[in-house]
Amino acid sequence: MVLAYHKPYGVLCQFTPDQPGQRTLADFGFPAGVYPVGRLDMDSEGLLLLSDEPGFNHRLLDPSAGHRRTYQAQVEGLPDAAALGRLARGGLSIRGHRTLPCEARLPDPAPDWPPRDPPVRFRREIPTTWIELRLREGKNRQVRRMTAAVGYPTLRLIRTAIGTYPLGTLAPGAWVELNRGDLNRVFGR
Repeated sequence: MVLAYHKPYGVLCQFTPDQPGQRTLADFGFPAGVYPVGRLDMDSEGLLLLSDEPGFNHRLLDPSAGHRRTYQAQVEGLPDAAALGRLARGGLSIRGHRTLPCEARLPDPAPDWPPRDPPVRFRREIPTTWIELRLREGKNRQVRRMTAAVGYPTLRLIRTAIGTYPLGTLAPGAWVELNRGDLNRVFGR
């Protein structure tokens, strides 16, 4: 069984809290035996897969598989073509790792995500912009570190697709079981 879940902001991607009062995956009524495939940090939102299938984690996350993950990042400021080019070319040094080339663009039209609770910080003098990034790798807090490295700190981060399987209209906190066709999209087939 493989599940697609829309992880809300502030939820820890594990079933046991690190601290009292933390929201975890245990709060969302998942079937027994599933585990998260990959991670989204507590400050990030969006598509997370869970599975009870042995080896699914390896099949999806092994670096040789190079599956695509799509993120939309709301950043501080208005990134120019040079910043997007630096993101796309790869080679940014992130904690001793050189990033691989990726796709980086300003989505047009900009996404219209509902406001987050709590809201992202707002500064009247500094505009915010959404960037869309498609990566084939996934290091800890990589998108946040990449946007900061080119001068545009991430305020909000949402994973919108894994492979070609989209988050779509799945509501925050909701989950669905994937069928064979959905799994083909996860693996980009």
